[in-house]
Amino acid sequence: MATGENNQAFLKITDMTRLMGLSLLALHSYYFAYSWLLELGLTHWALDLLLIKCRHTGLFERAYYSKGLCLILLSISLLGTKARKQPGYTFTKGALWLLLGLAMYWGSSLFLLGAQPNYYLYLATTLLGFLVFLVGGTQLSRILHQQFNWDHPFNDENETFPQFETRLMNPYSINLPAEYRWKNRMRSSWINIINPFRALLVLGTPGSGKSYFVIRHVITQHLEKGFTMLLYDFKYDDLTKIAYYTHRQISKKKALPGAPPKPSFYVINFEDLSRSHRCNPFEVARMKDRSDVDELARTLLCALNRDWIKRQGEFFVESAISLVTGVIWFLKSYEQGRYCTLPHVIELLQTDYERLFSILRLAPENETILSMFINAYLNGAMEQLEGQVSSAKVSLGRLSSPRLYYVLSGNDFSLDLNNPEEPKILCLGSNPQKSQIYGAVLSLYINQVVKLINQPGKLPCSMVFDEFPTIFLNEMSTLIATARSNKVATTLGIQDFTQLRKDYGREQADVLMNLAGSVIAGQVNGDTAKLLSERIGKILQLRPSFSVNSSDTSHSFSRQLDYAVPVSKIATLSSGEFVGIVADDAKCPIPKKAFHARIVNDHKALEKEQQAYQAFPLIRKVTPEMVQENYTLIRRQTRELVDSCMERLYQDPALRHLLVNKAPHE
Repeated sequence: MATGENNQAFLKITDMTRLMGLSLLALHSYYFAYSWLLELGLTHWALDLLLIKCRHTGLFERAYYSKGLCLILLSISLLGTKARKQPGYTFTKGALWLLLGLAMYWGSSLFLLGAQPNYYLYLATTLLGFLVFLVGGTQLSRILHQQFNWDHPFNDENETFPQFETRLMNPYSINLPAEYRWKNRMRSSWINIINPFRALLVLGTPGSGKSYFVIRHVITQHLEKGFTMLLYDFKYDDLTKIAYYTHRQISKKKALPGAPPKPSFYVINFEDLSRSHRCNPFEVARMKDRSDVDELARTLLCALNRDWIKRQGEFFVESAISLVTGVIWFLKSYEQGRYCTLPHVIELLQTDYERLFSILRLAPENETILSMFINAYLNGAMEQLEGQVSSAKVSLGRLSSPRLYYVLSGNDFSLDLNNPEEPKILCLGSNPQKSQIYGAVLSLYINQVVKLINQPGKLPCSMVFDEFPTIFLNEMSTLIATARSNKVATTLGIQDFTQLRKDYGREQADVLMNLAGSVIAGQVNGDTAKLLSERIGKILQLRPSFSVNSSDTSHSFSRQLDYAVPVSKIATLSSGEFVGIVADDAKCPIPKKAFHARIVNDHKALEKEQQAYQAFPLIRKVTPEMVQENYTLIRRQTRELVDSCMERLYQDPALRHLLVNKAPHE
């Protein structure tokens, strides 16, 4: 029992055992060095009498009998010693002292060999070995038997946890090989995104390895599994090369009987027009009602003016959107949509107020929208009118470019990418130096694609967005929430959550962040790291504690719930090291969804693959003269359209009331 009296009695017993060992060692030395001590005059009759009586016991018959018993008594005393524990002592250090003491203690017998034994060295070495053995045993008794992880000051080992190690595959899965640390050794694992239709969010600061370790595998694995694809390549043509290489490899394989046709490959970029297809995002057949047109106008203007995303519902913002909606709707209705293109919308908006409002009234559905503009014009509220109209004219005027006009005014293909009869892979190329302009136009394509692919009975489609905040898609949250049943997989690449909040506003950013079923994050900081740490959750961690005083050391251990991957660790991840959580489904549950691992890429194989990459082939030879001629043609067509409509209004008495003029007409 750990009472004061019992502790004192226990200490007395151990001290007495050690004293008995020392006494026996003294008698041993007196007996075997008697002749030497006699010459020195260091003998005593009482000790002689004691040795004569002990001689009959056989204890001193051999030297190692008494020396062995001394060592046993010393060992017993050490076993009972409750020395003050200290973290600096190790088993190796104590064992070395013990071995050294034993070597000296037993090796001293060498000095007794020969014709003239050296008793002085024998006694000195024996005593010194005894004391060294005592020091080693004391050190071993001071060792803390529980490991305190002194070599892991950042709690690295305590923050490891078991992860899923089996590769799970299905016709839609994304499987990333990885390795992680658990119980002081590296283990192989797999990051299995079994259900990509619940959306995948890939986060990481520049250089963290989003594209190289994650997005490239999403592209290649989905294309190999027969997905159609929309790829937004922010730094064209980094990802387009990967997609095109994979497409060429797939095209070489023989198609299986009954399988859908292999997809065609299309590219839209505004830098190299000879390697870009042409496509009009304003497909008349797809714009069935005013809500479709309003969505196009809203997407375009909000992408051009990012601050409008947070100001939707304000008077001047909604006025500009309404005006552009009216222009698009008029062009859709005019001659079966012959001139319904974005370049014609831009040019038509540059028309003076009287002629513009009069022409737009030819579409009866525009009457409600135009009433506030016409009233402001007729009542002389020009300052208000300029604020309403100029917002749209100035924004769209930034898109007045021969290059943009050339790509936007053609019809090389349709945007129904997952059509079972004509599957397609579409790569949209942007330029970081012109991302605001190009991103607005590409947002139109994405808006139209989203509406067309999110339908039942189509092929699986993968939508991959590199640097997603550089484009604007107002209904992305709706796509993630509803497109799962239509086999639409969405992958969003984002540098930081604050970047998404800046461009989309806090509410939409929060929705997108929370809707994503799977999250893979490299190095991120601030609020993003905090959100990820909370999302991964807590694990039970061993918490040791100890205190040292002058007489004893007390230590205790407890298990506490703490974050598996704290914020500080997420902020210091190396390139290729990722944390996150994956989503499963009912048919293939994953018990361990959280991970903190390093994704393993076959760098040599990827380097070999990169050497085989080819630039997208030449589609047609486009000269600057062709681009300028197309630009001039669109402007001329717009002027002719305005003149034709105005003449019609003047010539037809039934339409003359639609003319807008401050002076009354007869």
